[in-house]
Amino acid sequence: MPYFCSTDVLGRTMKRQVLLFVSVLCLRSALSQVSYSIPEEMAKGSLIGNIAQDLGLDVKRLLVGKARIHTGDNAEYIELNRERGLLVIKEKIDREALCAHATPCALHFQIAVENPIEIFPVTVEITDINDNAPVFDKGERRFEISESAVVGSKFILENALDADIGLNGLQSYTLKPNDNFILKMRSQADVRKKVEMILQKPLDREKQEFASLLLTAVDGGDPRRSGTMQIHITVLDANDNAPVFTQNVYKASVKENSVRGTLITKVSASDADKGSNGEISYVIVNRMRGISTLFHVDKDGSLILNGPIDYEKSKEYEIDIEAVDNGGLSDSSKVIIDVYDINDNSPIINIISSSNTIGEDSRLDTVAAVMSVHDPDSEENGKVICVLNRNIPFSIVSTSRNIYSIVTDNDLDRETSSEYNITVTCSDKGVPSLSSSVTLTLQISDVNDNAPVFERSSYEAYIVENNTPGVSIFTVKATDDDWNQNARVSYILEDSSVNGVPVSSYVSVSADSGVIHAVRSFDYEQIKDFQFLVKAQDGGSPPLSSNVTVKMRIQDQNDNPPQVLYPVQTGGSVVAEMVPRSADVGYLVTKVVAVDVDSGQNAWLSYKLQKATDRALFEVGLQNGEIRTIRQVNDKDAVKQRLTVIVEDNGQPSRSATVIVNVAVADSFPEVLSEFTDQIHDKEYNDNLTFYLVLALAVVSFLFITCVVVIISVKIYRWRQSRILYQSNLPVIPYYPPRYSDTLGTGTLQHVYNYEVCRTTDSRKSDCKFGRAGSQNVLIMDPSSTGTMQRIQSEKSILDEPDSPLEVRI
Repeated sequence: MPYFCSTDVLGRTMKRQVLLFVSVLCLRSALSQVSYSIPEEMAKGSLIGNIAQDLGLDVKRLLVGKARIHTGDNAEYIELNRERGLLVIKEKIDREALCAHATPCALHFQIAVENPIEIFPVTVEITDINDNAPVFDKGERRFEISESAVVGSKFILENALDADIGLNGLQSYTLKPNDNFILKMRSQADVRKKVEMILQKPLDREKQEFASLLLTAVDGGDPRRSGTMQIHITVLDANDNAPVFTQNVYKASVKENSVRGTLITKVSASDADKGSNGEISYVIVNRMRGISTLFHVDKDGSLILNGPIDYEKSKEYEIDIEAVDNGGLSDSSKVIIDVYDINDNSPIINIISSSNTIGEDSRLDTVAAVMSVHDPDSEENGKVICVLNRNIPFSIVSTSRNIYSIVTDNDLDRETSSEYNITVTCSDKGVPSLSSSVTLTLQISDVNDNAPVFERSSYEAYIVENNTPGVSIFTVKATDDDWNQNARVSYILEDSSVNGVPVSSYVSVSADSGVIHAVRSFDYEQIKDFQFLVKAQDGGSPPLSSNVTVKMRIQDQNDNPPQVLYPVQTGGSVVAEMVPRSADVGYLVTKVVAVDVDSGQNAWLSYKLQKATDRALFEVGLQNGEIRTIRQVNDKDAVKQRLTVIVEDNGQPSRSATVIVNVAVADSFPEVLSEFTDQIHDKEYNDNLTFYLVLALAVVSFLFITCVVVIISVKIYRWRQSRILYQSNLPVIPYYPPRYSDTLGTGTLQHVYNYEVCRTTDSRKSDCKFGRAGSQNVLIMDPSSTGTMQRIQSEKSILDEPDSPLEVRI
């Protein structure tokens, strides 16, 4: 429902009393249109109206929304008091300077409020007050009138100009003295009053050659204002015919921006007199502002364009042309000039409000900017169409007359485009069309809508066993298309287990860099590979994450020497392989069997003969470890042959193990026993010697520790005695640190002495076992046994089963 409100303000000045009637018309509709009416020349700071109340807005809304007045290219006469919600005068308004004679005279502007953006059109009508007196362009006018002028002859007088309008404008003229002349006024279509001086009594030059009259122009204001012009009349001799125009009104048209010197029209008047009294001259008599500078009339009546004309300033001109003969008689005619509009103005774009940033999660039809577009041209030349540049998620819509909004018409994605340069191009419908454009830069703010993405779908890392704990193994890398905090990626090791052990006890992940570190030293022989999950999580709210599988493979290192499986090395037994003296070249003595727990080339083994009693008798197969004879065995060869075989792997650096192979070159057991019994007794003697040496070292250490404990106990006892004497005022005895035990208890040393006793295995009991594999005999001897030999199996079974082992105890 529209509503109306009015306010009367009465003020008084020192010289006059002025009644100011302020009429406020507030029309509220769907567009919140508000109109006010105020008189011109109101003092700066004068109240126009309560715009907050009239718009139905809270004053806080004006403050928070940064309300402001948008006037486009117009001067700012009005300002907004946001704290009180009032419209007040910013600059004194002169209605005549603002609108001239146009009615109604109004200021149109918009009040823009942000958060959310709202536009409220406001119209302030400026009413006229009587602040201008009628003014003649010249202070005097001279006429030369023939004495033969007939009664009723008309003499066109210059119109006075009053900048005010309506009742405050020009209302009447008076002429004094009025013995021979009277005034007659005729209203014209332009609301101006045409004044004529009419002869009512014949002139007589002989009685009065010169006459002076005073023409007064009076307006209708209160108090009235007036202006005067002096009229000087010279009475001439007989010219009794005045010029007469062929038409009372001439009509012409001209295009705006026509060049200077363009012929507009031609007027014509005739005079019945002859000679000099019939010569006619044409003059422009109306003194509207700017007419004399825009047009002039030649002697032949041609009306010529003398300056630039603009349709947007004035659409029509009315020119009064007077034809005057040499006798002073005249006639007047009016020329009405219609100005045709051409498309000479480009649309004017003014940004009312705009946002610098907009979130990428903004909904459709979110307003990014509001602007006003105006084309001063008329009709089709003034109709405007606005478009945006292509391939952007925005569109432009018209919300009201000359008001356009830029809104989102598609989803925004900062990762696709973080900034948009929006070019608004507005074109009119003139021919040729004119256009203007403005470019807005709009930043897209980020939201956390992208999870981190790893560079690979899965990773495979390698580390050599026996690594140092804490060493970096591998780096996982994830990127986040978001920006700033939303793109900050942190790496987290997901909880899982490897063989029942938490994966965190194997590896760790740097939260910032994604570097994977080894927590422990890995052993290829215990674990060859395992896998775990790494999570990449961004810093958004809420955070987004993704996982990747990392498979860790342990690479083997040559950290294990070969292990000899055969022949078995025992602490107290001597194993010997028997070779008959009749053995031929290539006779297989035995085979060294070894393994390496490493893998790959680290487990490739080679066998070499390092030492031998007779290197010319035996050789070792490089790949298979087979010990064979390389020549015929003869009687000169020693019975006891000692071979040292080294087993090497292929690692870098290589590792090795050695094995001692005892070979007995003999055809019977007694011959073998005599040789190996001496060796066993020597070994037993060495073992006993070692035992006694270790026992002696232990006894000496015990005695040393006992002496130290006794000495410390004595020291502590003396120190305690000195403290007792000190408390009884006896001489002070030097102080010892109170870290020794009480002598009454079990004393302990300040330092701990550790002794490690190493002894050889007991070799006093040995077994001698003989075994045969194929053509191979094995002899195992035990020196602690009695001197009798017992057969485990009968000789017949031995002969029947040549591959069965033979065990002999001595």
